[in-house]
Amino acid sequence: MKTLIHPTAVIHPKSELHPTVEVGAYAVIGAHVKVGPETIIGAHVVLEGPCEIGARNQIFTGAAIGMEPQDLKFVGEPTWVKIGDNNLIREYVTINRATGAGEATVIGNNNLLMAYVHVAHNCVIEDHVIIANSVALAGHVHIESRARLSGVLGVHQFVHIGGMSMVGGLARVDRDVPPYMLVEGNPARVRTLNLVGLKRSGMSSEDLQTLKKAFRILYRSGFSFKDALEQLEQLGDTEQLQHLRRFLLLSQMPGRRGLIPGKGKRTVSDE
Repeated sequence: MKTLIHPTAVIHPKSELHPTVEVGAYAVIGAHVKVGPETIIGAHVVLEGPCEIGARNQIFTGAAIGMEPQDLKFVGEPTWVKIGDNNLIREYVTINRATGAGEATVIGNNNLLMAYVHVAHNCVIEDHVIIANSVALAGHVHIESRARLSGVLGVHQFVHIGGMSMVGGLARVDRDVPPYMLVEGNPARVRTLNLVGLKRSGMSSEDLQTLKKAFRILYRSGFSFKDALEQLEQLGDTEQLQHLRRFLLLSQMPGRRGLIPGKGKRTVSDE
């Protein structure tokens, strides 16, 4: 009969592991860690609680999940890491607990976090997100579903990255990345639509053409922010346009970082 827990693993009696969980050599699992069915925990992984991990995740060698946040405001209050299902968390990824009593750092479903990714306190990563090697997310970063982050880049605290966007490698992301856009550079700038990603998503040609018109309004027309939103409303009311307009409006709210500009002298981020 297969042994699912390596004899060198250290597992706290107050942790909860489903009987189908596999635990590799020298892994350490602390108190108040809950792991769902068919999750595989690799060698030398460290899990600290409170932490909840769902089903069919694979956590590779040396990952450290649930550690206290790297935040001087943290004073030991009860906070969480919550991870969904079907995630691949590669070697030496670090995912910290949140700051603020009852708050959580949240990873959704079907994500790929490649080696050495750092997810700081209070981050939210939705579903089907791919984050390449050595990406560092500061606190309170929110990444919407199906976004793609290339390697060796940094994301400033409180930044939001829109769904189905693409961020190029070595970028410095200090403001919000609108959905569907391709961003690169240091400082980062919106270059064009994420055309490859949008086509791969199965988006219809009509919706893609509408987003191309939206891109020209936002980054090639010279419209003010208010006028650009009015122009977007005239394009129609597709699901993609609704989401884009909502994201643009929320980016201007207190506590948000504002929008990454385009490469021209005047873009939608100019008030």
